[in-house]
Amino acid sequence: MDLTQQARDIQNKRVEETNKNNSESIECSKITMDLKFNNSRKYISITVPSKTQTMSPHIKSIDDIVVLGMNLSKFNKLTQFFICVAGVFVFYLIYGYLQELIFSVEGFKSYGWYLTLVQFAFYSIFGLIELQLIQDKRRRIPGKTYMIIAFLTVGTMGLSNTSLGYLNYPTQVIFKCCKLIPVMLGGVFIQGKRYNVADVSAAICMSLGLIWFTLADSTIAPNFNLTGVVLISLALCADAVIGNVQEKAMKLHNASNSEMVLYSYSIGFVYILLGLTCTSGLGPAVTFCAKNPIRTYGYAFLFSLTGYFGISFVLALIKIFGALIAVTVTTGRKAMTIVLSFIFFAKPFTFQYVWSGFLVVLGIFLNVYSKNMDKVRLPSLYDLINKSVEARKSRTLAQTV
Repeated sequence: MDLTQQARDIQNKRVEETNKNNSESIECSKITMDLKFNNSRKYISITVPSKTQTMSPHIKSIDDIVVLGMNLSKFNKLTQFFICVAGVFVFYLIYGYLQELIFSVEGFKSYGWYLTLVQFAFYSIFGLIELQLIQDKRRRIPGKTYMIIAFLTVGTMGLSNTSLGYLNYPTQVIFKCCKLIPVMLGGVFIQGKRYNVADVSAAICMSLGLIWFTLADSTIAPNFNLTGVVLISLALCADAVIGNVQEKAMKLHNASNSEMVLYSYSIGFVYILLGLTCTSGLGPAVTFCAKNPIRTYGYAFLFSLTGYFGISFVLALIKIFGALIAVTVTTGRKAMTIVLSFIFFAKPFTFQYVWSGFLVVLGIFLNVYSKNMDKVRLPSLYDLINKSVEARKSRTLAQTV
C-alpha cells in the first residue's frame, strides 16, 4: 500500500508539473510549427504577445485608417466623411487649377510630355518617402508586371497632359468622366461580356454628352484641334486597362500602395526620359523651363504634391464608405473643377456645355446605380403609380371629412 501511495503521489506531482509547464508556455505564447516541403524543413516561429505585453504599433494599426499621418479611426463616421470630402475637394481643386495654370504659361503647351516626366519624378520621390515609413519594404510584384503597369501609366498621364495643349480644360475633364465607355467596349469585344440596361443607358448618355460637349467646343473654341480628342481618348483607353491590371497585381501579390507608386512611376520616368531623348524633345523643354523655373518646376511640384495627397483621401473614402459614395464625391469635385475653370481662366462659354455636362452626370449616376442595385433601389413605375393613387384617395377622404 505504501508503494502504491508513493507511486500515486509521484504521478500527481508529474501531472502538476506538466500543467505548470503548459501554463508557462501559454504565457510565453511561443508556438513553433514544423512544416515539410519537398523533403526540406522550414521552421516558422509565431509569437503571440500576452496581456501584459504591449503589442507593436504595426499590429495595433492594422484596422486604422491613416491619411497623411492623421489617424481617421479616432473620429466618428460623420467627421471621417467631412475630412475625406474636404481633402478630396481641396487638393484636387488645387491640382486642377495648377494643371491649367501651367499650360496657360505662354509657350508651354508643346511640353506636356516633359511635365509628365517631372510629375513622375516627384511621384517616385513621394512613393520612396512613404515606403520608408512602413515596416515591410520588400518588392512583392514582379518586375515584368511593373513594366506593363508603367507603360500604361505613361500612356494615361502623358497623353492626358499633352491633350491640354489642344483642348480646353473642361473638355478634358468631361472626357475623363467617361472611362466607362472604353471599359464596356473592351469587355464586349475582348471578353464577350453582356451588360444590363442601366450600363448601356449610361454609356449612351455619356457618349451623347461627349459628342455634344465636343461639338460645342469645336464651334466656339478658337484653338480647337481634333488631335486633343484623339489623345484624351487614347488616355482613357489606357486608364481603363490599367485599373484592372493594378487591382489584379496588388491582390495577387498583396502589395502596398506606396510600392505600386514607387516602382510604376520610377519605371515610367525611365520610359519618358528615353522617349524624350530619342525624339530630341528633352533639350528644348529643359531650356524653356530653366527660363521660368518658378512657373514651371514650382507649379509642377505643387501640382504633383496635391495630386498625390488627393488620391490618398480618395482611397480612404473608398475604404470607409465604399465606391458609391467615393464616385459621387469625385463627380461633384469634377463638376466644381469645370465651374472654377470658367471662373478663373477666360474662355468662351455656351449653355450647350451645361446640358451636355448633365448628360454625362446622368450616365455616371446610371453606371453607379447598376453596380449597386442591391444597395440602392429606385422605385418602379408601378410603385409610383400606386403611391400617386393612394395620395389622391387620402386627399379625397380628407376633403369628404
